[in-house]
Amino acid sequence: MKDSINHAQSTQSAEAQTSESAQGFEPEKHEISVHELKQKRDRNEPIVLLDVREQDEYEIVHFEDALLIPVNELPQQAHRLDRDSEIVIHCHKGMRSMYAAAYLYQLGYRNVKSLTGGIDQWAIEIDSTLNRY
Repeated sequence: MKDSINHAQSTQSAEAQTSESAQGFEPEKHEISVHELKQKRDRNEPIVLLDVREQDEYEIVHFEDALLIPVNELPQQAHRLDRDSEIVIHCHKGMRSMYAAAYLYQLGYRNVKSLTGGIDQWAIEIDSTLNRY
């Protein structure tokens, strides 16, 4: 009986730890607005700007200093990113970048943020000279 109680407790503990790691990503804590990003860029803060769109989207409009790794290539390319760097991820409107932030978080990247509204929001609120699509 005691063994089955211990087994049940250790199973529950393992399930709780797995659940915590899966639920450890809280989207609202991993968002950055275009205005916050602009402030960081204006202060020349060291950030990695990661573009997770496709090459054809990148060719329409992109940040000059962004690293392009399409979201579907992240599993093979994540090793190119420094786990200790602040990584700001963007896409067109913010959906793929949030997915990418959650994925990288699961891989152990803790300082990841998704650009709310993506490069499209940047073009609307910060730099109207950028192409939109």
